[in-house]
Amino acid sequence: MLNPAPATLLDHYLGISRLLAGQLDFHSAIQSVAAEINHIIPHDHLDVCMIMLDGKYHIAYETGIETAWGQPPPAPLAGSPIRAVLWGEEAFLLTADACSDPRFHFEGAFSAPIQQQSLRSRLHVPLKVQGDVIGALSCSSRAADLYTIEDVNNAQPIADLLAPYFFALRAADQAQRSAIVEAEARAREEGLRLGALKLTEALETERQRIGMDLHDQTLADLTRLARRIERLTHLPEVTGETLEPLSRGLQQCMQDLRQIIEQAKPSVLQLFGFAQAVENHLDRSVSESGSTIEWQLADDTGGAIDDLDQTVSIALFRILQEAINNAVRHAQASRISVRLHVVRGNIVIEIDDNGQGLGISGRRTGSGLENMRTRARLISAKFDIRATEETVGTCVTVLFPMASRPA
Repeated sequence: MLNPAPATLLDHYLGISRLLAGQLDFHSAIQSVAAEINHIIPHDHLDVCMIMLDGKYHIAYETGIETAWGQPPPAPLAGSPIRAVLWGEEAFLLTADACSDPRFHFEGAFSAPIQQQSLRSRLHVPLKVQGDVIGALSCSSRAADLYTIEDVNNAQPIADLLAPYFFALRAADQAQRSAIVEAEARAREEGLRLGALKLTEALETERQRIGMDLHDQTLADLTRLARRIERLTHLPEVTGETLEPLSRGLQQCMQDLRQIIEQAKPSVLQLFGFAQAVENHLDRSVSESGSTIEWQLADDTGGAIDDLDQTVSIALFRILQEAINNAVRHAQASRISVRLHVVRGNIVIEIDDNGQGLGISGRRTGSGLENMRTRARLISAKFDIRATEETVGTCVTVLFPMASRPA
């Protein structure tokens, strides 16, 4: 099989990254990139197999030919024809004819679709996040002896692009399931009508939260990576060595995404309280920026902010994260001040910086600002963003009425 030139490969990888942006479910994600992947690795059947969080079951999300692999319920991982890759025992699987290859037809193997659809040429590479296998990318063709080791090498960067998105979607799916379970429990306690309302609210809140978290950090990181790839494509000659920075960038992106998911309920916030979590985020953000930024934090709430409901506390922390990230990454600020205090029964959070302010074109507009407004609205908090008195810099204020916090 004739493989694309390195510059063409980079164009297709960039296309995959762009197409993934904004996809918030497994089927949409795999279907959105199938055509672009086909330019790199022609296939009749494409699927991403995901390991469930319990590590014992897996489920496939497929496009092209529909098979029993893509039908619920999840199947035992021990019966997967590609369990050697999913268990991390093999770096990849490559076969000229899976219909007769014994590696796919052991006792108890769920390999019937291979014979039913005559999926002969097959290649499988792992999806990894921080070294852990979370699933596998599979390409299959009805033609025999189609794929080579070079196709495997081209497939791995695709898997590296897909891995952080599918990791996030798996976490989102689990969070949604947890929200449903919690809402159903409330329904039993509070009555069917009230419970149904809570279920609807919980699902909508969870959907928006996940979409915003993906925007706040992951999408921004991938956008920067995409721009870097674009610059590479304009070089006079693109060799295999240019894929090395792409790989490093992808690994960093996956690491950052893992942190986002792990911080869905931030451990520092849970273990040490709101002020400590803010201090930790301020210190890390400033250190990673490489800039000289003075910052200060004042907590004058007398512990009241740590008495808030966990959902409210996380939402307030996310708003504060976005405001700090804006000041550090975009405002060119040299000073950031965060104050937590209580005013007439309201928790008030103020984030001031002396950066470029709201008057600079492109400053603090778009989804980031709208995400902060939406988060505030979901917990019935008031949100305001304005220029400081000196007309230099920006002040973000969030006010939450303690009287309205959940019982």
